[in-house]
Amino acid sequence: MKILLVSVIVFLYFTFYGLSAEEGMPQLNPEFWPSQVFWLIITFTLLYIVTWKFILPKITNNLEDRKAKIVDDLNEAQKFKEETEIKLTEYKKIIQQSKQDAEKIYSDGRKKLENDIANKRKKIEKEIEQEISNLERNIYKFKISSVEHVEKIVTEISSEVTKKIIGKEVNSSNVSAIAKDISKKNLEKYL
Repeated sequence: MKILLVSVIVFLYFTFYGLSAEEGMPQLNPEFWPSQVFWLIITFTLLYIVTWKFILPKITNNLEDRKAKIVDDLNEAQKFKEETEIKLTEYKKIIQQSKQDAEKIYSDGRKKLENDIANKRKKIEKEIEQEISNLERNIYKFKISSVEHVEKIVTEISSEVTKKIIGKEVNSSNVSAIAKDISKKNLEKYL
């Protein structure tokens, strides 16, 4: 406590007497202090008025402008976000609809292709059956015509062979009848 009291006394001494020079620095001379205080008050008052009237309004306006711009930017960002969400929802709907359309097109195309294949298969099967039927008819006609042709050849050969063996001509109608009888018996095996 004593140290504190001594410190205050030393401080006051140097403030009033120790630091003031009688012919040295006028700022430290107590007789000039009232004028210094007066000009200090006037200077700081003017500084306060200039700051209050000119500088602070500009700073306030700048801060308000910045705040308004930030609010506008945030509002615009919010609008963009909402628009983006709407567009994203629309995009997802379009993608979903496209998938459904693609599946439908694929399904329809597949059904159409299966129907076309089935129709062509039926048409080809009918054509094949018709060709087989035509071939069977042609084969049957060929067999019958070949039998008749064979009968004719057999009749001619038999007549010639008999003529050479016996030396006289045989009745071709008898030989033809015998050939027809034999061919009818053998024809049943092949028809």
